[in-house]
Amino acid sequence: MSELDTLQAELDGLRSSLKELHRTLGEHFLGQEETTELLLLSLLARGHALLEGAPGLGKTTLVRTLSALLNLSFARIQFTPDLMPADILGTRVLHFDAGSDRQFTFEPGPIFTQILLADEINRATPRAQSAMLEAMQEHQVTLFGETRPLEEPFMVIATQNPIEMEGTYPLPEAQLDRFLFKIELSMPDQETLEKILATTTTGDSSELEPALHRADVLRLQALLREIPASSDMVALVGRLILATHPGNAKAPDRIRSLVRHGASPRGGQALLLASKARALLHGRLHVSADDLRALAAPALRHRLVLSYEGEASGVHPDELVAEALSAIGI
Repeated sequence: MSELDTLQAELDGLRSSLKELHRTLGEHFLGQEETTELLLLSLLARGHALLEGAPGLGKTTLVRTLSALLNLSFARIQFTPDLMPADILGTRVLHFDAGSDRQFTFEPGPIFTQILLADEINRATPRAQSAMLEAMQEHQVTLFGETRPLEEPFMVIATQNPIEMEGTYPLPEAQLDRFLFKIELSMPDQETLEKILATTTTGDSSELEPALHRADVLRLQALLREIPASSDMVALVGRLILATHPGNAKAPDRIRSLVRHGASPRGGQALLLASKARALLHGRLHVSADDLRALAAPALRHRLVLSYEGEASGVHPDELVAEALSAIGI
């Protein structure tokens, strides 16, 4: 049996559990199939996700359900203007023992978990938001001269409300760039809304059985890196990233006039890794142009910095990503 056949056999075994996880997650978060798939892809790619949607759409329930189905530790931070970095990362506490000796011990903050819900992240000050940067990029926390690794898998799922702007602090580009996806949640249709109302107003609160375990998630994350992407696919990603930059000769006209800064190389890495995760989820051992096309918007929409004209025009970043895709022939 070849190495590729061995990889295919192992993936087939794990994929059935992954599909069961996806199905169960969809049953508990009705009408948001794309959202649940993007969350799973983010997890497989060792990325983080930013959920944007109006209050009451079930964002917190979704994240709690995901952690339960994975049997991973879960913590929630409610971001507020008075939140301090120590409230996220932890602090040192002075302890007295029976011999009257005093010593400092480290009390870890809620970031020392595996699935972290950063609720209404844009309500915290830039100082508190910046406390997340090292953890999100390097999966570690440096405090008091000591570096402490975070337990793998580690994933931040942040939420923000697009409606209320008063009392919020826009996320800086450096932090937005650390999210693999920005996922936009919409209102469910009439039929789905009726199902949600019927299923959430009863007394049924059965416990969820894990569909995957920590070792399975770590193995899937490792196997994902082994899925090949052809040189053609890598070149397409590179051309797409450059097409979002207004200074590039092949950028579409509207990107030149409406965008101030295009997507970073990290955006290209995110798109390529997410495409590998999508190929894995759909039972393929290669990345296709369909993967790039399907994931370009959630991977790049938050990485485009609009110019003044772009902000004034009210253009949605997804439109500009679509034009960049068209410009490179995808």
